[in-house]
Amino acid sequence: MSLRLGDIAPDFEQESSVGRIKFHEWLGDSWGVLFSHPADFTPVCTTELGLTAKLAGEFAKRNVKTIALSVDTTEHHVDWIKDINETQAASVGFPILADGDRTVSTLYDMIHPNASETVTVRSLFVIDPKKKVRLTITYPASTGRNFDEILRVIDSLQLTDNYSVATPGNWKDGDDVVIVPSLKDEEVLKQKFPKGYKVVRPYLRTTPQPNK
Repeated sequence: MSLRLGDIAPDFEQESSVGRIKFHEWLGDSWGVLFSHPADFTPVCTTELGLTAKLAGEFAKRNVKTIALSVDTTEHHVDWIKDINETQAASVGFPILADGDRTVSTLYDMIHPNASETVTVRSLFVIDPKKKVRLTITYPASTGRNFDEILRVIDSLQLTDNYSVATPGNWKDGDDVVIVPSLKDEEVLKQKFPKGYKVVRPYLRTTPQPNK
C-alpha cells in the first residue's frame, strides 16, 4: 500500500555509503528528505545528487537532513560519489542507502512494475520531526527534480505549521500569505496578524508573511 500524507514514515535499518542507518534514530528531531534513484551512474541522478550537495547549507538552515537511495551496493555508491563530486563540482556529505534487498523500496512503494520490475521509480518524501510524511512526489526517469520547489514546500510547511496561514500558488518565502478560512474572530485576527490583512473576499484574506 502506498504512503499517504500524514502517515508515519516507515522505520528501517539499512546499509548506506556512511555505514548502517536506523532511519528514525538518524532523523532525530530533524526534518528529512528521502529520495530514490533507479541506479548508480545514471546521468539525471548524478546531477540531482550534486545539486543536493551544493544546497547542503539551505537544507541545514531549515533543519533538514537529506538521504538518497539506490538498489546498488555501498561500494558502488562510494565510486559513484567520487564521480558526482568530480563532474558536479560538489561534495556529497549525505548518505546513499544501499537497498539491494529492496527493503526500503518496498516499505515506501518505490517499485512500480509497469515502469520497471527491478529498480525504483524516482520518488521523494518530505518527513517532519514527528516522522509524518508531509510531501510525496514521483518523477519519471527522464525529468530531473526541482530542488528549489522542494525547498519552497519545506518553507511553506514550516511556516504553516506555526501560523494560521496557507501559502498561495507560486508563493515564495517572503511573499504575502492567506489566512485560513476557519479563523474568523476579528480580535484574534488583530492579535495574530499585527501587520494587518486585506479582505479580497470573506474567504480570501491576505497578510504579510508573519515570520518576516
